[in-house]
Amino acid sequence: MGVNRAVLYIVVCGAGPAGEVGRLVGMAQEDGWAVQVIATPSALGFIDAEALERQTGRAVRSRYRGAGEPRSPRADAVIVAPATFNTINKFARGIADNYALGVLSEAPGLGIPVVVLPFVNAALASRAPFRRSVADLRGEGVRVLLGAGGFEPHPVGAGNQRFEGYPWGLALKGLDG
Repeated sequence: MGVNRAVLYIVVCGAGPAGEVGRLVGMAQEDGWAVQVIATPSALGFIDAEALERQTGRAVRSRYRGAGEPRSPRADAVIVAPATFNTINKFARGIADNYALGVLSEAPGLGIPVVVLPFVNAALASRAPFRRSVADLRGEGVRVLLGAGGFEPHPVGAGNQRFEGYPWGLALKGLDG
């Protein structure tokens, strides 16, 4: 317990695969990361926060801490998975209207590596605002794992069929560059 391990923030968004984010947590822990889960407000309806807290030994964060509440350790890296259309667009525009987006907004400016593993359908992925957001994030050094070798958008209405095969492990590999 006294060993200082690198801290990985996993920002989880409100999308179908979010209920299985514990798989990513386990993979990260096997790789030696101390994990802090941060949930967007929408993600709270998808995840089992108590189970994640038992798994990580840390409270799932979804709001700014109150006076006197302990501060989370600073992240050495951040993964956003599953990353939604909404979160990707807000992140790219610097909109920090919840705790998770506040963390994401600061990370590139602090030099903290960020990997984004989307979960979007083809109609949303084809939208010009989304394509611009992905390009803008990549321009700031954020690794967005979208397209060949990353997440391939699914047809509209077929997302439920893609939960099981969501490529959690790609997010960890994305940290390696």
